Amino acid sequence: MILEADNIELSFDRKTILRGIYVRAETGKITGILGRNGCGKTSLLRIIFGSLTPKYKSIRKDGKHQKRNLYLGRDIAYLPQHQLLPNSLKLGSVFQLFGANWTEFLNLFDAFKGYASAHPNALSSGELRIVETYLILTSNKKIILLDEPFSFIAPVYIEKFKTIIHKKKKDSVIIVTDHFYRDILEISDCIYFLKNGYSKEIRTKKDLEEEGYINLDPSD
Repeated sequence: MILEADNIELSFDRKTILRGIYVRAETGKITGILGRNGCGKTSLLRIIFGSLTPKYKSIRKDGKHQKRNLYLGRDIAYLPQHQLLPNSLKLGSVFQLFGANWTEFLNLFDAFKGYASAHPNALSSGELRIVETYLILTSNKKIILLDEPFSFIAPVYIEKFKTIIHKKKKDSVIIVTDHFYRDILEISDCIYFLKNGYSKEIRTKKDLEEEGYINLDPSD
């Protein structure tokens, strides 16, 4: 599948956030989105998902314009920055609802043994992020949007999620954004940089330096 978000324009209180954005993602490749805070990364993912309505947009799957918001279908999953899971449900019940295997989760994250009866509000922010990211990544969806999946979690778990993401891209379109640019550079096959409302494809760390996003040291 090829997913395209094109001609996106979004403003808040007369301030333009996105203007003429174009992003292309496809099955078999991981598409990364980078940019400073407030540049519109989260807004872009929400527009693709369908939970935010911009002034203009064109969302296409395999060249076909999508008249309905994608979330109304059954082939997209979105990991937002805010808490996803309701506090009223136990983790074991949540895994059942998502069709996820609790035992397979514990094989990767054994620190969660004994947590099946815990509620989301009993977890730390990092623990909750691990659970939510895992559930989204292992969902049977053709399009997966990840908004800062690596936030608040330890490097050892970030590496595990990178492995999961690489496996998942064989079957799904994956778009991921995070402020840990090194991780995005490492896992992404294609990267877009958002600045001043526009998107630009990034190919090297040098491109990011020229955009004023990072300062390279000699080791880079």
